[in-house]
Amino acid sequence: MGITFDKDSGIFHLRAGNTSYVIKLTKQGDIVHLYWGRKIRDADISYMLRPTYRIFSPNSHSGDIEMSFDTLPLEYPFYGTGDFRSPAFRVQLGSGYTISELKYLSHCLSRGKQPLEGLPATYVEDENEAESLCIEMYDPIIKLKVTLNYTAFNSFDAITRSVKFTNLGNEDIRLLRALSFNTDFNDCNFRMLQLSGSWARERYIHTRQLVPGCQSIESKRGASSHQHNPFFALMGNDATEDHGDVYGFSLVYSGSFLAAVEVDQFNTTRVSMGISPFNFSWVIEPEKTFHTPEAVLVYSHKGLGQMSRAYHKLYRTRLCRGKFRDRQRPILINNWEATYFDFNEEGLERIARSARDLGIELFVLDDGWFGKRNSDETSLGDWVVNRDKLPGGLEGLGEKIRSMGMEFGIWVEPEMVSPDSDLYRKHPDWCIHIPGRRRTESRSQIVLDLSRDDVCDAIIMMLKGVLSSAPISYVKWDMNRNMTEIGSAGLPPGRQEETSHRYMLGLYRILEEITSAFPDVLFESCSGGGGRFDPGMLYYMPQTWTSDNTDAINRLMIQYGTSMAYPAITMGSHVSAIPNHQTHRITPLMTRVHTAMSGNLGLELDITKLNPEERGFIKEQIRLYKEIRPLVQEGLMYRLLSPFDGNMTAWMFVSEDKSEAAIFYFKILAEAHEPLRILRLKGLDPDRDYRLLGFDEIFTGDALMNAGFKVPVLIGDFQSSLFRLVTVE
Repeated sequence: MGITFDKDSGIFHLRAGNTSYVIKLTKQGDIVHLYWGRKIRDADISYMLRPTYRIFSPNSHSGDIEMSFDTLPLEYPFYGTGDFRSPAFRVQLGSGYTISELKYLSHCLSRGKQPLEGLPATYVEDENEAESLCIEMYDPIIKLKVTLNYTAFNSFDAITRSVKFTNLGNEDIRLLRALSFNTDFNDCNFRMLQLSGSWARERYIHTRQLVPGCQSIESKRGASSHQHNPFFALMGNDATEDHGDVYGFSLVYSGSFLAAVEVDQFNTTRVSMGISPFNFSWVIEPEKTFHTPEAVLVYSHKGLGQMSRAYHKLYRTRLCRGKFRDRQRPILINNWEATYFDFNEEGLERIARSARDLGIELFVLDDGWFGKRNSDETSLGDWVVNRDKLPGGLEGLGEKIRSMGMEFGIWVEPEMVSPDSDLYRKHPDWCIHIPGRRRTESRSQIVLDLSRDDVCDAIIMMLKGVLSSAPISYVKWDMNRNMTEIGSAGLPPGRQEETSHRYMLGLYRILEEITSAFPDVLFESCSGGGGRFDPGMLYYMPQTWTSDNTDAINRLMIQYGTSMAYPAITMGSHVSAIPNHQTHRITPLMTRVHTAMSGNLGLELDITKLNPEERGFIKEQIRLYKEIRPLVQEGLMYRLLSPFDGNMTAWMFVSEDKSEAAIFYFKILAEAHEPLRILRLKGLDPDRDYRLLGFDEIFTGDALMNAGFKVPVLIGDFQSSLFRLVTVE
């Protein structure tokens, strides 16, 4: 296990779980990629690097016409010396020139994994969980040192990569491009899978065959975005959910990003990912450094499912942090779709009492509790309780909720300011803006400038005051717009393109300080729903509001796509009223509950208006969810039927010891005289017997996985079933 270096062959062999990642130091001082895939024995596989003379490929290595940067699989390619593919980084000096060339300087091996200063990243709790490699490259002309950082986890098929730039010269170096990794493949026989969509339609699965040229996904919005998620996968042409080679790429970052795949003239494939170079530059002063965000690379030889489960366990146990990482998440009631801005203390108490009687564990007060916030047109930034609505303040309401036996939570949107607010009138320069340009509003709000320390300090002080004022154990942290007119009054003209990334560093600083100061508070990230569902936010907040779209049928696609990289325990999923407020669809209560039970269960409707039959059903389902909650939140997820491929959707959760399972099955539209359906299960122990609860039937694990079992015919549109299996002792 771990990482080795063979001095004679120049081979670095990184072993991560059942994976090998092999790179080579050439005699010319280049670091090149040789192999990434199933674990192999220690061997000199330098034969994988077979330089061949190519017409029109520049002779980058004097005396060796077969060696050219145009064809070498460089591990971190540079610009301007013969490689015509996309570089991983690009710099500019005061002279205006943008050429660079890196050569090997040194390397070091170590146990464990070092944190990234100011940036979220995966971690280890014991140094024996992983080994790390640092390779120092150097450009002596511009005196730039580039350190390639790798960590190989022993128990995961995962390798992390990041890069540090150090200016060892006497003049400033401007980074124009600084991606977190690059990997070259020998062929282009892949399909690219990405998670894309929009608000209320986040992380739908899209696949495409690689073709010559550049294929990419990118956010330029100052956030990871609803439109594209900072994750993608390359699937071998024969790969499926359960079979074939799959390579996953995930960026631990919450801002603008680029994920790029380039197929060149020789059908080789270059993959890279990192901060979007669009409207980005960073000045590295002498003796200063710049560190890229971390990328997490996962290889699977058993299809998308194995890749996803590797990400799920790694992110659940070695990205999420704090008290709630290993705790079952509470069932909550959120008042937003029940009341919107129109509420008072008495009405909230009625909802809370009704929720308590159903077995709900947490009451969340959403938007509208502060300032003059009776609509979304005012008061962001004025985090003072509206006493007309809440005469007893947050403290009074919180104590009443606690006396009912429930926890109390609130909604905040601290990164924003309303032009109609006392904060904006006092500090109009605290927002992101460009002098002389209009300040474009979205949802009647403007983005505060978190690249400035004084603004961050003010937000930290405000949040500490609010969270200390009442018995608050949960915070929903929202962010409801993207950046326009990107500029900062706190930066000089030559550094304005640093604003977006400095904003993210400021946000991460705020999150680190607040979550550390309030370790007993469960924080849930939100950005108009799933507009910032990314690993960077999960490092600080172990769950995310998956989408503002609470329609159960749309949620099948949203949650299925999200599960490609993110575990169910990170997904907030609520039962809402019908007709649904986003799609106006009318869906059976059982289906709404089953969809929501596939993540962190919550309710978002006026439960005081439910009839006795509905209340009884929800109470029973909450009791049931508490039984299967450990399975959903801590078990292994297996996707069975995709909502993107047909009329049926199914997934299941299996305990790590394979002793029990919960299977969710959904049918979208009714069919006349439909055939019987066979559902083949996954992840069970083939040598054990299982009992289907409620039916008293006994099945063998191998039969359930190979022959399957017949699911009952479901009558009508938008129907669902939940099946539970336990082993027979």
